Amino acid sequence: MPIVKSPFKAAWWLSNRHLQTLWPVLLRRVPKLPLERERINLPDGDFVDLDWLGKNDAGPIIFLLHGLGGSVNSHYAGNFLAAARAQGFRCVIMHFRGCSGEPNRLQRNYHSGDTADLDFVINKLQQHEPYTSIYGVGFSMGGNVLLKYLGEKRSNPVFKAAVAVCVPLDLTIAAQQLQQGFSRVYQWHLIRDLKLYMQHKYQVRKLPELNVDWATIKTFWQFDDLVTAPLHGFRNAYDYYLKASSKAYLKNINVPTLIIHAEDDPFMNNKVLPQLNELSDHVTVEITEKGGHVGFISGKVPGLASYWLEQRLIAFLKPNC
Repeated sequence: MPIVKSPFKAAWWLSNRHLQTLWPVLLRRVPKLPLERERINLPDGDFVDLDWLGKNDAGPIIFLLHGLGGSVNSHYAGNFLAAARAQGFRCVIMHFRGCSGEPNRLQRNYHSGDTADLDFVINKLQQHEPYTSIYGVGFSMGGNVLLKYLGEKRSNPVFKAAVAVCVPLDLTIAAQQLQQGFSRVYQWHLIRDLKLYMQHKYQVRKLPELNVDWATIKTFWQFDDLVTAPLHGFRNAYDYYLKASSKAYLKNINVPTLIIHAEDDPFMNNKVLPQLNELSDHVTVEITEKGGHVGFISGKVPGLASYWLEQRLIAFLKPNC
């Protein structure tokens, strides 16, 4: 069945959507990993950085895409890479432009529907290792990029299987949800960091400043209308959301793909979920009652958290090896 209910049960002491979301951000340590960095220069003169675990070993590869403003240091990324490596996978995370700790070179940035960089990097990797199985994992915005890519590349997706977690499948709905209630706190935090990054990059790289009043930008809709859209060739925020949302691409996906969605995710609501006729036979949507945004914490004893998500992702990917 393409749409199923998950057996996941949230910890009773973290039953609130915001507690599920914030607990791992604030209290889960990211392990120190023996990472090897690789820089990939892009055709337009910019670059992306990859961080590898076990690059020169043998075995299948998990290729990870992080969320908006994330990196290998994000709680979900670093901990998942460690768990996957322990199960015998080689692991690599692709940092979107400017997310690896060094500002990217161009005036443009990255966005939720930008599959060109992924396509370039993953093809380069496949050419280097043509006989290695590669699996895709994307969190939040990275999940949207991954799913859109899989739908675009239905005849040659490179990835043997994929998992996408807490994906804003419809960007318009996600932008609207982040203007509601406590969700505005997440929006404020993300928008603040995006504005600071952009201003810092323009200063460091000596790039032309955008003709915007940064102080007036307080929502994703405003940021995407005034910054993301003009920098990346969209008419406006509406045009960007329409063309970059991955929901329209799900029916074209041609490899085993799992989408995990929490009904209480504060970054979106259930209106982002696809209908059955919007899914290919290769896509399964697994819905949990609770879990927040990339939380999914279980455990009966307060303070003793069990992180279900990485276990579920590995359980899905291993049989496809």
